[in-house]
Amino acid sequence: MRKRFQNQTNTTNSNYKIIAVDDEQGIIDSLSIFLKRSGYEFVGITDPVEAIERVKNEHFDLMILDFIMTPFHGDQVVEEIRKFNKELYILLLTGHKDLAPPLETIRRLEIQGYCEKSDKFDQLLLLIESGIKSIEQMNEIKKINQELSETYEKLESAYMESIQTLRQTVEAKDSYTRGHSDRVAEFAVLIGKKLNLSEQDIRILHIGGLFHDIGKIGVPDTILQKETRLTDDEYSEIKNHPSIGVHILSNATIFKDIIPIVKHHHEKYDGNGYPSKLKGEDIPYLARIMAVADSFDAMSSRRSYRDSLSLDRIKEEFRNNKGTQFDPKLTDVFLDILENHIDEIKAIQEKYK
Repeated sequence: MRKRFQNQTNTTNSNYKIIAVDDEQGIIDSLSIFLKRSGYEFVGITDPVEAIERVKNEHFDLMILDFIMTPFHGDQVVEEIRKFNKELYILLLTGHKDLAPPLETIRRLEIQGYCEKSDKFDQLLLLIESGIKSIEQMNEIKKINQELSETYEKLESAYMESIQTLRQTVEAKDSYTRGHSDRVAEFAVLIGKKLNLSEQDIRILHIGGLFHDIGKIGVPDTILQKETRLTDDEYSEIKNHPSIGVHILSNATIFKDIIPIVKHHHEKYDGNGYPSKLKGEDIPYLARIMAVADSFDAMSSRRSYRDSLSLDRIKEEFRNNKGTQFDPKLTDVFLDILENHIDEIKAIQEKYK
């Protein structure tokens, strides 16, 4: 029974690869016999520089490292390894406990443990076994996280496909707004890049632009397709679309970051917008960007009751509404785009005709 258990342990241990670094060949030889007998795959090295290169180019689960070595000490070896490998489990061997590095250094370099050198390896074996258990747990957590990530990506993809279908349904209702959300998304991204926003904010702007009008799915077709100006009652119906959009998207956590854009892209800087009559910097920043992108596309697109506005007229509209409808600083940034980067604007318009 004992022999069978030992064989099972050895088989399990063989899944783990240990590297030992000590400038005394005798220590390496002893560790080699001891650890191979325990079933571990073992590599022993006397040169710290060579050890760093091996770890850089080869996978090891655990390192046993002598502290006092030439040409440099064990803590310096760890310093180099931690530059490219944060996960390697490291046990430090010291000739004497008084020669161990300070506790602060051990914590900073994430050295998981250390023990004194001895002719017997009992204490070291306990530390190794404890380390292997930690590695097993870490690997299991990584596996679970990977599975969760894959599941989340599939769920996110399914949600995105469903909402994309809804979005396309909205735009199919009105030939004059076809391509509107795609253009708005890219205009918003263009503004975000000129503002040097983070990649995360750029992504939120893009998705927010695609789905900012998703709530129009709940607006009657007779209003969306009307070829004359809307009555006050009809306009009130249109003004419900941000709240409807929030209701559609709020059940999916993957859309939580774009909810402020969907809800507030029709707020005005002077507080006279909808649905919440937010004012100035109380309006979420990305929603203020979206308001600029959305208004530009509305002005530059043909409607059933009017033709598209000229570029000069659009610039005039932005200047006239700076500080009232639009954030003043964002208005200046967008006017600069219209003045100096109009080719990028035209390329987006051409792409989504």
